[in-house]
Amino acid sequence: MPATTRRRGDNGLNAWPGYVDALSTLLMVIMFVLLVFVLAQVFLSVTLSSRDKQLDQVNQELAKLTEMLSLERGHVTEMQASIAQLNQQIATGNEVRAALAQRLTVAQGQVAQANQTREELAAQLADANSRAAAAGLALADAAKARDQLAAQLAEANARAGTATQQAEEATKFSDTARAQIALLSQQVEQLKAQMAAVARALDLAEAAGRDKDTQIANLGQRLNAALAAKVEELQQYRSEFFGRLRQVLANRPGISVVGDRFVFQSEVLFPVGSAELTEAGVAQINQLADTIKQIAPEIPANIPWIMRVDGHTDRQPIKGGPFATNWELSSARAITVVKLLIADGVPAEHLAATGFSDYQPLDAADTPEAYAKNRRIELRLTDR
Repeated sequence: MPATTRRRGDNGLNAWPGYVDALSTLLMVIMFVLLVFVLAQVFLSVTLSSRDKQLDQVNQELAKLTEMLSLERGHVTEMQASIAQLNQQIATGNEVRAALAQRLTVAQGQVAQANQTREELAAQLADANSRAAAAGLALADAAKARDQLAAQLAEANARAGTATQQAEEATKFSDTARAQIALLSQQVEQLKAQMAAVARALDLAEAAGRDKDTQIANLGQRLNAALAAKVEELQQYRSEFFGRLRQVLANRPGISVVGDRFVFQSEVLFPVGSAELTEAGVAQINQLADTIKQIAPEIPANIPWIMRVDGHTDRQPIKGGPFATNWELSSARAITVVKLLIADGVPAEHLAATGFSDYQPLDAADTPEAYAKNRRIELRLTDR
């Protein structure tokens, strides 16, 4: 008995080292995982901090560029105001120069008139002297007449001198105005050169944005042109398609063309409140499928055409039956037509079913005729 007891005790003591090793290993694994997690958090924090610093630097540079652009625009505005003021001064100088030129012309006319008067008086004096000598007039009378003529001649000379002086002053003032205008023109040229330099700087600052806008505009124009060409080409096949439908379904009640849509009244295809095609409806959809299959190979492969089947109902609420709302009934009828077209061999990728419920009426009146007109299936050849 003592030996047995001692053996069992030895076995119990030998289990503890295993437990201790397992716990130690578990603690080391946990510490390792925690260490990896802490290191990952540190690396992530460093990376985020670096990216935040880079973002702050970019924002600061953007703010500086925006401020510089605002200052340049302010300088441009000031230069434009200065140019406008200088242009006004030039216009005023031109008006003054025109007035001085007019005054100069008047003064020159006065000088010419005074010279003519002087010549006439000199001729009269010479004539008087000859007449006095020939007629033997008294010397005193001749001298008196001569003195009078001489006084008139002196007065004419004085007037001519005054007119000449006025003309010289006008010419001098005109030269001064020309010099001022030349100076103003030089200042305008300098301001224009400065404005051109600022404009070049603005152009460099905004070149990237303008290039992108131009590229986007060009791409938009090209896309619109391509879409317009595709629509125009599709319009040709749409006209041919509806022309063939008119030939196939001519003079049949309940079928009409409204704009660019081919319209089947629902009573022609479906029973009231149902989405199951009648026998007559199946026959007409089969003829429609044959027409689509005939024209489909003629449409180029690069035109993404779609035959859209639209279901429409009237505004009367549904009472009983498998459909809870007009939405479900209109969609189910459109899907039924599409399924039959696919079964007849029309490619599924060129078909689409759409339900419009009662929200696209052809006749808004609350009459049985209007309700019957609004219950319909529409076919429309369009693009994707």
